[in-house]
Amino acid sequence: MPPRAGATTAPAGKKSGTILALIYVTTLFFIWAFVTNLIDPLVKSMKVIYTLSDFETQLNQFAFFIAYGVMSIPSAWYLSRRGYANSIVLGLAGVIAGCLVAWSTTYSNSFITVLLGLFVAASGITLLQVAANPLIASMGSPTGSHFRLNLSQAFNSLGAYVGGTFGAAYLLRGDLFAKDAVLTPALKTDSLGFVTHVYLMIAVVLAAFTLAVFFARRTIASHAPALADKVESPLAALRSRWANLGSIAIFLYVGAEVCVISGMIFFLEQRHILDVPAQIAGYVAPLFMLLAMVGRFGGSVLLRYFKATTLLTLVSAGASVLCVVIVATFNMDASPLGGTVTLPGGYVAPLTMGFLPAAAALLLGLCNSIMFPTIFTLTLERSTAPASATSGLMCMAICGGGFVSVLYGAVIDQFAHVTQDGARSLAFIVPLACYVYVLWYARAARNAATHVIEETVEATA
Repeated sequence: MPPRAGATTAPAGKKSGTILALIYVTTLFFIWAFVTNLIDPLVKSMKVIYTLSDFETQLNQFAFFIAYGVMSIPSAWYLSRRGYANSIVLGLAGVIAGCLVAWSTTYSNSFITVLLGLFVAASGITLLQVAANPLIASMGSPTGSHFRLNLSQAFNSLGAYVGGTFGAAYLLRGDLFAKDAVLTPALKTDSLGFVTHVYLMIAVVLAAFTLAVFFARRTIASHAPALADKVESPLAALRSRWANLGSIAIFLYVGAEVCVISGMIFFLEQRHILDVPAQIAGYVAPLFMLLAMVGRFGGSVLLRYFKATTLLTLVSAGASVLCVVIVATFNMDASPLGGTVTLPGGYVAPLTMGFLPAAAALLLGLCNSIMFPTIFTLTLERSTAPASATSGLMCMAICGGGFVSVLYGAVIDQFAHVTQDGARSLAFIVPLACYVYVLWYARAARNAATHVIEETVEATA
């Protein structure tokens, strides 16, 4: 598309200005991953504080991820009208507003307030994602775009790991989360105070960062790509078969990842798995995201030697096998194997057979690592819709994290009527079904016609 008249192109600028803009935008990747993965220990905290069922507990994830489906189109519209720098400032303001709404729960004492805060924060993050991904690619020479994107994604993974660890330390603190704790109103009030204080603290830190970005907005704008005259609606991509198939793959992949990581603390702390306190399980769970970070670096190297469809086939098959292992061991006793293992947080746990399904669940992070970018590019190369419309539809499909996680919670509740101990293991049939679809998609994409990723492709199939 031609640039809008008067739009700002990306001049070389001064080197110091480029570095400053890169630092600000790369920090955004860390911020939204930190806030997103803070939800995982929050899920455990809300379940205990408000005595929720697993279905109700997963409403935390639903409230957050549904924002991608609702706010992607408005975010793209705002970006096209107001530009990248203004979009970043507004996106950060949205995250701050969401944190403050969550903090207000200390006065409302309502779970609904928490859900509203998560939706508002996710709406801001949606705008940040819409703006930051193309912005980071345009900052500097075209030959260095892949390096910049990989660097930003590394900080994204780091933010995910730090967010989960930080959440375990501060959202799961207190006697309420000790094993065999007696729940009392006083303990619940204290724990809710920890939660709201954390979100207030995040809001204050983000406010300071947003102020810095506001003063640097002209520097950021000077390195932004040109704005297009017309923004393609993601709904235009519905006419393309491959855009639909790829969006379903994104919907299910994100859903699988969210339900696995959001349920990880509950899974690991079980008597027949690791049999550890909730906070220790909270320290172990972020290893999932650490393995995802390792997988992203390793995957970027492997993609130089293997076809994307081949690698996606291998990781989706691996994820399916790991889910089968977890389901198959649902009634396995945690038989001692001898020796001990020092877990994150300094907790010494006896080595048992429960480490097998625990390791399988954590290794899913390694398999998940390359799924999102690989599905994304495979779909763009095969979709007959304009690239911007196809990309927008896949961004909307991230809302699968909300829908699939709610289904996962409902399945746990149903299996709990049959086997209390094995319900969470059996519920891995939900991510298993998601990974099987991704496996099918990878195989189907092998022989599909491809094209250069561009805007001029007509949506005819």
